[in-house]
Amino acid sequence: MDGKTVRLFSDGACRGNPGMGGAGAIIFDDSDHVLWEGSEYLGHCTNNIAEYRALILGLKGALAGGFTNLEVYLDSELLANQINGLYKVKNENLKVLMKEIHDLIASFESVHVRHVRRCHNELADRLANRAIDEHEEG
Repeated sequence: MDGKTVRLFSDGACRGNPGMGGAGAIIFDDSDHVLWEGSEYLGHCTNNIAEYRALILGLKGALAGGFTNLEVYLDSELLANQINGLYKVKNENLKVLMKEIHDLIASFESVHVRHVRRCHNELADRLANRAIDEHEEG
């Protein structure tokens, strides 16, 4: 891509906590055109793991699309604050996923992570839930 900043929204969904999980992510340009979207069924997991895995899915999608500058929007305040260094990651399973996130982030020219209210993350949430629904129907 030409170095323009794209917007990545990601969300994890869990039916129960723990329960059946899904991940969704979507990338937009500055004109709100969808450049990439992805969803993945995660199996039995916690909500926090689903949130982390959704971000990993989106970061990998951004890399595959050749995007180098990201604004990342998460409705998980915990994850946003952990990435930004405001909260420590205490759970061992999440530490492994956070290392993967930091390794992926290092591949970009710039990444800015922001927390948004759930109502601003509906499309990523829909993708995460669709992954669970399709698995249950499958």
